[in-house]
Amino acid sequence: MRKGIMMILVAAALLVVGLSPALAVERLTITGSTTVLPIAQKAAEVFMKKYEVNVSVAGTGSGDGIKSIIDGTAHIGNASRDMKDKEVELAKSKGVNPARHTVALDCIVPVVHPSNPVSDLTIDRLKDIYTGKVKNWKEVGGEDKPIVVISRDSSSGTFEVWNEKVLHKEKVRPDAQMQASNGAVAQAVAGNKFAIGYVGIGYLNPNLRGVKVNGIEASPATAKNMSYPVARALYMFTQGEPTGMAKTFIDFMQGPEGQKIAEEEGFVSFR
Repeated sequence: MRKGIMMILVAAALLVVGLSPALAVERLTITGSTTVLPIAQKAAEVFMKKYEVNVSVAGTGSGDGIKSIIDGTAHIGNASRDMKDKEVELAKSKGVNPARHTVALDCIVPVVHPSNPVSDLTIDRLKDIYTGKVKNWKEVGGEDKPIVVISRDSSSGTFEVWNEKVLHKEKVRPDAQMQASNGAVAQAVAGNKFAIGYVGIGYLNPNLRGVKVNGIEASPATAKNMSYPVARALYMFTQGEPTGMAKTFIDFMQGPEGQKIAEEEGFVSFR
C-alpha cells in the first residue's frame, strides 16, 4: 500500500515539474520566433505521427522563446537570432546553461507591393528609409509617393538582426507601423502599394515582391555562402544539452526529415 502511494506521489510530482529538462516528456512545449514558427509547426505535425508525444507550438517572438528557456516554461525556445549578453548573464544567474541548435538558414528580405518598380536597394538606402532620411519613393527610383514603413516589434529576433545589419542600431522612424509577426508584415505590405517591410525568406508569396540588397538576391545559395547582406541562421534553444523527447525532436529537426521540412516551408537547409 505504502509503495502504491509513493508511486502516485512521484507521478504527481513529475506532472508538476513537467518542464524539467531531464524528464522524458510525453508533452513537448515549443515557443518563440514567428520566423521559425512554420518550420516548427510542420515538424511537430510529422513528429507526432512518429512518436507518442503531444507537441504544442506557439509563435510569440524570439525574445519570449529565449526567456522561456531561461525560466523553464518551455522545452524548446525558437529564435531567429542568437542570445544577447544580458540574456546569457540572466541564464547563468539562474543556473541555466542554454544550448543553441541551428535548424535552418534564412535571409531577411525587404518586400514591397508587386506593383512597386523598385527592385534593388543598398543597405545604406534601406537604412535611410527606415530612419526617415528618405521618405518618398521617387528618391530611390519609384513613384512620387510617400513611403509607408512597416517594421517589427522590439521583441522580434528579425528586428534585432535588421536593426544590427541594416540600421546599425539607429532608431526606426517614429511613424513606422510596428507589427508582431512576419505574417502581419507580409499582410500589411501586400495591402499597401506604397509600403515596404521585411520578412524571412519563407514568408515570400505572390502578393509580395522581394527586393535585392546591394544587388544580391535572397536565395538558398546566397544564404549558405552568406553573401546575402542580411543572411542569418535560425535556432532552437534548450536548457543545457537536450535529453529525452526534446533531444529526439532536435535530432529530428537537424536530420534529413527536418531539413526537408525547412526547405518545404521556404527556408534553407543548413546541411
